[in-house]
Formats: sequence, structure tokens, C-alpha cells
Amino acid sequence: MLKFTVKMASTALLLAIASPLVAQDAAAPGPNTVVATVNGTEITLGQMIISRSQLPPQYQQLPDDVLFDGVLDQLIQQQVLADTLEADPTRVTIALQNERRGLLAGEVINSVVEEAMTDEAIQAIYDELVLGAGPAQEFNASHILVETEEESAAVVARLNAGEAFADLARELSLDPGSGANGGELGWFGLGMMVPPFEQAVSDLEVGAVSDPVQTQFGWHIIQLNDKRDMVPPTLEEVREELESQVRQNAIEDLLSGLLDAAVVVRPEDGAFDPSVLLNLGLLSE
Repeated sequence: MLKFTVKMASTALLLAIASPLVAQDAAAPGPNTVVATVNGTEITLGQMIISRSQLPPQYQQLPDDVLFDGVLDQLIQQQVLADTLEADPTRVTIALQNERRGLLAGEVINSVVEEAMTDEAIQAIYDELVLGAGPAQEFNASHILVETEEESAAVVARLNAGEAFADLARELSLDPGSGANGGELGWFGLGMMVPPFEQAVSDLEVGAVSDPVQTQFGWHIIQLNDKRDMVPPTLEEVREELESQVRQNAIEDLLSGLLDAAVVVRPEDGAFDPSVLLNLGLLSE
């Protein structure tokens, strides 16, 4: 990509070229309003608007007059370079085809998502996913983590003999964070722990201690200190996630219907070596 350049003093000639063209459309400029020409090729206001919208964020903050001159300068440079080619290279033609397909698809998706993104749709998703799931629980637990099953059995034996859970956690646990706090893990909800640990916690009554539980981290002896129902988040607190779900549902529904109605012919298995996608040399033929 050409380096985006801003030339304050050197734009006089370009502005002189552009001024008569701008003047004739000044009353009602539109996307096809011609701002400049390069060897007879027109550069339009619409092209400049798109180019400005695609600039990196650090350039978007520049003053409007600086950006106008800079964008115009960039497009003129690009056109001068493009004019040196007698024909479009194959890779450029194909890239433009892909770009056009992607932009048109994006227009359809944006339209469908905009139509689907209503307060009613967001409320329905909230009712289904948040309120419909029922009250979730969170747990306060402690654990002692050891390396082997034999070590975990020895911990259970010492607990049964009356030793304090917190003391054993400080002495034996391989989890340095919770071990120093007597095994305390604090409050956590479902999905925050690995499945075997989570299942063991869910099965415990408050105050009870689990049998040894194996995870990829080792062997755990778990004590459930307390549990409580979680207050569900308000709609506004999870609006961003709800909007994402509405967007995803709208796109999936659209694609499902279109693909069901489309006639799609795919290659037979083995018709192409998948590594052919690495062969950029094909685009030079």
C-alpha cells in the first residue's frame, strides 16, 4: 500500500486542477462529483470518501482539510502508477472479483442485521438466554491440590482424623495462590472451573468435603464453604452480548435460507490437491 502522505505546501497545483471541477458541482456534490483528473481518468468525491474511511485510526484524527489534501494526493499517486500498466494483471482482476463479492455480501448482511436489531428482538433474547435459564448458582470453595492419588488419600485420612482443612492446604497444596490462603478459591460460577472440579462442587452440600477429584492439574480435595443464587444481569449490562446474538441469529437464518434455495455444485473429493492454494504462480499465467 502506498504510504499515506500529507503535503501542505505542495498541494497548490493539485488544488488548482481540482478547483474548476469542484466549483461546478459545489451546490450539490455527490459521489460522482469529479474532484480531479489524471491523464483523463476521473477521481470522484465518492472514491475519496471511501479512501478516507479506510485510513488507519491515527490518520482519522487529522483535520478535515489536511485529510482532504492527503487523500487526493494519494489517489493521484496511485492513478499515475496504475497508468504505467497496459493491462490489469490476473491477480488484480481476481482480487477485484473477490473484493466485489465480499462488499456486496457485506451490504446484504448489514441490511439484514439492521432490520433484525430491534428492541423487541433484544428483549426476546434476554428473556430466553438470561431469564429463561433460571437462577444460576455460584460457589465459594476451598481445595487442596496434590500430585498423586496416593497423596490425596493421605490428605483425606488426615482430615478424617480431625486436622483442619485450611492448615493442610497451607502445608500441602501445590496451588500457591489458594494454598497460602488455606485453600480458599473465593466465589466462582459455573463454567469457570474445569468440568470434573465443577461437577464435584455442584454435588457437595455446604460444609462437606469431596472425595479426591482428578483433573489435568492433579488431585483435588474440595470443601464447599457456601453457595448462593446469582442475581441475573440486567438487559443493559449484557446488551452488547445480546446484540451480538441477535446479529448471529439473523445472519445464520439468512444464510440457511439462501443456501437451501441455491444450486451449489462442489468439487468431488480428491478433485483438487488442497496445497494448490499455496501456488501463487498460477496467477502469473
